Amino acid sequence: MQEHSQKITDSDLGKRPRHGATAWTIAAAVAAVLLGGTAQAQNFPVTAQQRSTAEQVAQAGVPLSELAPDAPDQHTVKRGDTLWGISGMFLKSPWRWPELWGMNMQEVRNPHLIYPGQLLVLEKVDGRARLRVAGQPSGDPGTLRLSPRTRVEAVGDLSVPTLKAHLIEPFLTEPLIVDEGLLDQAPRIVAVPENRVLITRGDRAYARGPVATPLLPAAAGRNDPYRIFRNATPLKHPATQQVLGWEAQYVGKASLVRGESVQPAPANGGWFKWFGGNQDTVIPATLDIVAAKEEIRVGDRLLPEPPRQFTSYAPHAPAAALTGTIVSVYGEAVSIAGQNQVVVIDKGTADGVDNGTVMAILKTGQASVDRTQPGEHAQMQLPDERNGLLMVFRPFERLSYALILEITDTVQVGDRVSNPK
Repeated sequence: MQEHSQKITDSDLGKRPRHGATAWTIAAAVAAVLLGGTAQAQNFPVTAQQRSTAEQVAQAGVPLSELAPDAPDQHTVKRGDTLWGISGMFLKSPWRWPELWGMNMQEVRNPHLIYPGQLLVLEKVDGRARLRVAGQPSGDPGTLRLSPRTRVEAVGDLSVPTLKAHLIEPFLTEPLIVDEGLLDQAPRIVAVPENRVLITRGDRAYARGPVATPLLPAAAGRNDPYRIFRNATPLKHPATQQVLGWEAQYVGKASLVRGESVQPAPANGGWFKWFGGNQDTVIPATLDIVAAKEEIRVGDRLLPEPPRQFTSYAPHAPAAALTGTIVSVYGEAVSIAGQNQVVVIDKGTADGVDNGTVMAILKTGQASVDRTQPGEHAQMQLPDERNGLLMVFRPFERLSYALILEITDTVQVGDRVSNPK
């Protein structure tokens, strides 16, 4: 959440403890003011399944056998920590985040709001483990008392993120799965400044929309943002070659400065009369290029910039048994991926995949021949072995972008994914 400035009065906040069974953080309270009385600023939902799991664990704790072998007795949350890392510190399986949360639901009311400075203490009693919070974040004054006057507070999101944001931030707007033919109907760049073939950030370009929907600003005096894409590439299943979707190649961003218009032909026909009659003159829309991943050219397509979304990436296993395949590694002419790279899998929202779905990566076993017995040459297929973990952060209907979180060997197109064990 970006910082905001807002007037806050005692009637808005009152006197509330910062932590504990009635936990309300100042950030949550201000979010309630900013968003009409409900603390939605982080937009971090907790699914019914996650809450159910956490409530069950909250009553009994987790078996000691489920703890990581080197789980510490305590950990002070610090800047740079992530929920994925903290969960993996205490549990064998980092995606079992609801169980980490459920170790003490009374003190960790919102699993997405764990702050630097908090001390997490692991308690082991009767073969079970629970996690409790001891102390408050550094600089936390405890109960905040407000005098009866207006105050102005700058509020930022200081809670620990699920993942390091810089790993996936570019992919929230850059890659795009589209339906076949969508880009063909989108507005297009039709001209660039004289004597230029390619343009980049800081340059000006001219564009037109479809005949039925010319490219016009949404409101007077407003520069509408657009993303610029190049020809969509089919994403095919590596085994069946079925086209599962089309990936549009992101090349940059533009701001619409002036909409397109039409200048009517002169009443007497002007010089057009020498070419068979009157014709109206099209005046293309004007764009300023504000960002460029690579050089932009005539023919590239425009799609409106979507509103920025703050999305939860709470790691969790699929709700049901699920297997899939890696169909693409993000990037031109790339077929092998390493840790912290992005891949596309052939499962999406239609298969129950959502933000935060964690899946195991399976390395396909090699085919070989048993030559240990003279005279026998039995054909063998070695079993698939787990190679790492990935987490979905941008699902579409039949495909999803996922970040490789852990890996023991390289990942390639055709490797399978399945429920983590």
